[in-house]
Amino acid sequence: MNDNLLFKQLYDQTSGTYTYLLADKVSGQAVLIDSVFEQHNRDYSLIQELELSLIACLETHCHADHVTGAWLLKHRTNCQIAASTDSGIDPLDKSVSHGDENSFGSFALKVIATPGHTDGCVSYLLNDQSMVFTGDTLLIRGCGRTDFQQGSANKLYHSIKELLFALPDDCIVFPAHDYAGRTSSTIGEEKRHNPRIGGQANETDFVGFMENMNLPHPKQLDIAVPANLKAGKPDDDELPRTPRWAPVTTTYSGVLEVAPEWVAANLNGVHVLDVRTQAEIDEESAQIEGAQHIPIDKLGARLDEVPTGKPVMTICRSGKRSVLAFNLLRQTGRDEVANINGGFLRWYGEGLPTS
Repeated sequence: MNDNLLFKQLYDQTSGTYTYLLADKVSGQAVLIDSVFEQHNRDYSLIQELELSLIACLETHCHADHVTGAWLLKHRTNCQIAASTDSGIDPLDKSVSHGDENSFGSFALKVIATPGHTDGCVSYLLNDQSMVFTGDTLLIRGCGRTDFQQGSANKLYHSIKELLFALPDDCIVFPAHDYAGRTSSTIGEEKRHNPRIGGQANETDFVGFMENMNLPHPKQLDIAVPANLKAGKPDDDELPRTPRWAPVTTTYSGVLEVAPEWVAANLNGVHVLDVRTQAEIDEESAQIEGAQHIPIDKLGARLDEVPTGKPVMTICRSGKRSVLAFNLLRQTGRDEVANINGGFLRWYGEGLPTS
């Protein structure tokens, strides 16, 4: 890797999405590939901390599994939003086509049109051909699905075989997703070992595989696609608030969430509201020290029992029902309320203390 290139691979656990930050260390100019709405505070904070100037948010396509943070980052950094002319995303500051370049300092990312997963899919190739950002077109030992959103297995086959597999074997592949903890591959590896399109697989093999996967549609499809066609712009055009009482992130549905490790480190300064059922607590025999327990089905009638004076952190087994508690408390006019992301499942998974 060029010594003057700053490279960060960032991850959103909920959607399994990789976001990539690339910057020229000399000029400080940076680009961000495939941002995530809920992670825009993370990305913005990193850019500020590294004293970079974000000049563009690049989209590989109109995503169906998460909402982009491009619009939010544009309003915080004045960067451009760039995506394929065929992506359907509007508004764009820069529409890109095959062969175009996105420059940042002394570096550039060349656009390779790679339709198939969607008509508007593009990959971004670093100018020294050392790395390529393939979005959902080519994944690690896989590829993007082709059964919705203008998908075409035939187009995807030709995009990968004729364009991506024509790159140098040692070119590092950085996809938009991975769900098995893998971070990168190479063109050579995928040419040899990709079970869908590598080795001796021909177009008939590939199309037959893709057309018989019978996968359920992404859970966020009905939310993500309409939002991403607007570059992640919320319906009310409002920028999320960034409160000082906790390092919260804001989901696209407007829920303030906080990481459990922060709560564990700041228990003296917050009030934890556990809304699991009594049966769950009895079965798991684990609680957060000092937490108040009111089951979610009783909370509406007992809201006045939740003390004021400290920010309230809501939690349940998975972090889903506790969103209802968050909403109930916010409806009473409380501002300092956040949901603990991932609930007790994440709390246990990170080895945080219980009593």
